[in-house]
Amino acid sequence: MTTAIDKLATEGFGKSNLPYASISAGSMNKLVVRLGDHAIDLGKLLADEDLGEAEKKAVAAENLDELLKLGRKSWSAVRQAIITALEAEGSAEFAESISTDVSSAEYAMPFSPADYVDYYASENHATNIGKMFRPDEAALKPNWKHLPVGYHGRSGTIIVSGTEIVRPSGLRPGEGGIPSFGPSQRLDIEAEMGFVCGGAPAGTHVSVAEADEYIFGAFLFNDWSARDIQAFEYVPLGPNLGKSFASSVGAWVVPFEALKDARVEPPEREFEVADYLKDDESTGGPWGLDILMEVDLNGEVVSRPPYATMYWTAPQMLAHMTVNGGSLRPGDMYGSGTVSGPERDQRGSFIELSWGGKEPLKLKDGSDMVFLQDGQTVTLRATAPGADGETINFGDCVGTIVAADS
Repeated sequence: MTTAIDKLATEGFGKSNLPYASISAGSMNKLVVRLGDHAIDLGKLLADEDLGEAEKKAVAAENLDELLKLGRKSWSAVRQAIITALEAEGSAEFAESISTDVSSAEYAMPFSPADYVDYYASENHATNIGKMFRPDEAALKPNWKHLPVGYHGRSGTIIVSGTEIVRPSGLRPGEGGIPSFGPSQRLDIEAEMGFVCGGAPAGTHVSVAEADEYIFGAFLFNDWSARDIQAFEYVPLGPNLGKSFASSVGAWVVPFEALKDARVEPPEREFEVADYLKDDESTGGPWGLDILMEVDLNGEVVSRPPYATMYWTAPQMLAHMTVNGGSLRPGDMYGSGTVSGPERDQRGSFIELSWGGKEPLKLKDGSDMVFLQDGQTVTLRATAPGADGETINFGDCVGTIVAADS
């Protein structure tokens, strides 16, 4: 007799990972957990495990929404129950019988987004964009190293990986300051990590030390950007239509608890941060994450952004998001902002990879790449170190560009 862990685990999708997704199951969806190439029906897997009624109801739901409401104690109990079930002697046959192959599954949003904040936490990315958008000013504004800069985004157009991306239209810069309306000609990606929260009542301020009690999990996130629309609209209030048309969430949500072995020190801070943002040993230590991302264009890896270079960490972003009394609800999520390293082949957007179009990216077939063309497919991937020498794989976050609506 064989355990499911022993038989089904693969590199990146073993015991130390066990991410969640929602897949189509006839007329409704179901919550699944991934082991190897198997998407296992979570409700059936845990039907006989020692869990409370609220937890059993949550794991038998269509997505993560019910589980997000329950909080860290329940999240940990469910994760331990999954491990117990998959490590039981003879569990392999049962797990296989209630599984769907991940390559044939049809994915739904893993959770229902509530509010959404997008940050700007990479110093390399912020510096590059500052140089291109404001060449006559300092690349970083004076506030950047004192707080995680972000803006409140649109949750209604957050979509699951695999959904086509319709080229957006809007007002674009024109000669003499007169804009023209039409499809974006500078369509771009933003390779990010996303984080989804739960378990908190409205009005709760979450400290850095408490953040891992409220961050449920992490996922790949592509915050597609129309750079020409963005450039015309963003002064003085920031992004709107240039960002709000589509943001892709990876189908698999990795439990934040699974990332403890990926913790690293963030870059050295230039200024002492405010007390509510301190992440020293007194607040549980820093939560930089050693996540290595990939940006794949039509089958060619064009960039490998290192998340470990991010100046601001996920707990700091959450602490900032709630310090003013802003509410936190199950399903609230936030993006890290584009992840870019110091090298050209570590930049997480095409505007950086081509330096605004002035230095086109040379592809393997000899063609030049600046901004996205209709028919092109972008795939984000990421891995991180897991427990016992294992690897955490975040799966893929995929989007294909289709022509603007006529």
